[in-house]
Amino acid sequence: MPTGKVKFYDEDKGFGFITSDDGQQVFLHASALPAGTTSVKPGTKLEFGIADGKRGAQALSVRILEAPPTMARLNRKAADDMVVIVEDLVKVLDGIGTDLRRGRYPENAHSRKIASLLRKVADEFDA
Repeated sequence: MPTGKVKFYDEDKGFGFITSDDGQQVFLHASALPAGTTSVKPGTKLEFGIADGKRGAQALSVRILEAPPTMARLNRKAADDMVVIVEDLVKVLDGIGTDLRRGRYPENAHSRKIASLLRKVADEFDA
């Protein structure tokens, strides 16, 4: 099966184009994407079948081989930096756990800071 990379894809319109490894432009319709996939990003490496359509080559039964890294993943903190952050977060949460066992919630301003910190750490892991 031929392979190539997504040149562009418009999720709203439900189509785009693939540039195959041999340089051919291949039409990509949403119906050719794998089940559960609604969009592909430019640069995504695909494997696909080709059929001759009314207007040229059209991709059939697409399989995603490799998605390009997201900008968030490229910009996330190094693992060594995250170790320190996570260890400090565990200490803070441990202290909060102790207070909660005693029937006390953290102060309002303190709890907002903790919630914000948890969201930021989650974003780093989710990238």
